[in-house]
Amino acid sequence: MHYTVEPGLYALGNPDGASPVLVTANYKMSFDRLRAALPGRDTWILVLDTKGINVWCAAGKGTFGTAELAQRLAGSGLDRIVSHRELILPQLSAPGIAAYKAKKLSGFKVIYGPIKAEDLPEFLDNGMKAAPEMRIKTFTISERMVLIPVELVSALKAAMIVIAVLLLLSGVLGRARFWENILDHGLFALPAILTSVLTGAVLTPLLLPWLPGRAFSAKGLPLGIVGALAILGLGWGNVVGFSDRLEMIAWVFLIPAAATYLSMNFTGASTYTSLSGVKKEMRLALPFQIGAGVLGLAFWFSSLLVR
Repeated sequence: MHYTVEPGLYALGNPDGASPVLVTANYKMSFDRLRAALPGRDTWILVLDTKGINVWCAAGKGTFGTAELAQRLAGSGLDRIVSHRELILPQLSAPGIAAYKAKKLSGFKVIYGPIKAEDLPEFLDNGMKAAPEMRIKTFTISERMVLIPVELVSALKAAMIVIAVLLLLSGVLGRARFWENILDHGLFALPAILTSVLTGAVLTPLLLPWLPGRAFSAKGLPLGIVGALAILGLGWGNVVGFSDRLEMIAWVFLIPAAATYLSMNFTGASTYTSLSGVKKEMRLALPFQIGAGVLGLAFWFSSLLVR
């Protein structure tokens, strides 16, 4: 996962002293997308050390910041390479850069380019002026869909481990034989946990603007409840005793807890939140998620031991 490039000054094409200077993060995808957006262009690219974090996130954390910009300018000797004193920064770097302070420290004027790298050619051709639509960050359903696979793969890895552990525990702790316990009791964990992954990591991002609430955990809660009720309906036909009822109650707590946690995890991929907002939500949501998880597990273990 060492997905970085070395910080410093790079030449794209054959730039000279009058060529524009673009600033980006040392996250490799940010660097590659910037280069790919400028075919046939001669520019300088100044790469800051953002610890391998993309521009927007690094600006929020402070690693794409004024001090790092000034230090990288001094270390690169850019003032001796170009004749002008202008830097083009991504608009999404603005939270981390104090433009007036950057000019005071380095002598270079900060110009904020468009949000998307693909708009840079038009921006440069228009005398470094951005059209109004270049200043708006959209977050359409297709843009959210692109982000789901990363979240889904991570969630499924954890889900497979949890399912395996629950199957093993049900086989060992149940009153009947090992495989009989798994088939009769533990196997229900498979659709239940996959339902929580579906609601939290897939449906919540897809339906994000239409779900109630501002916090991501709150947005995932109604879907988690619907998922739990669906699983309850699926398994109720096989309920034959008190232990089965306890297991159904367990998933009523566990599915929403997992779904809200996974939906909260999507904050890092969204355009809706700030670092302080994420911290506030975690302080409020995690105790409820942990509490529901502990209650659910208590009911689930009780269902193994009670007949």
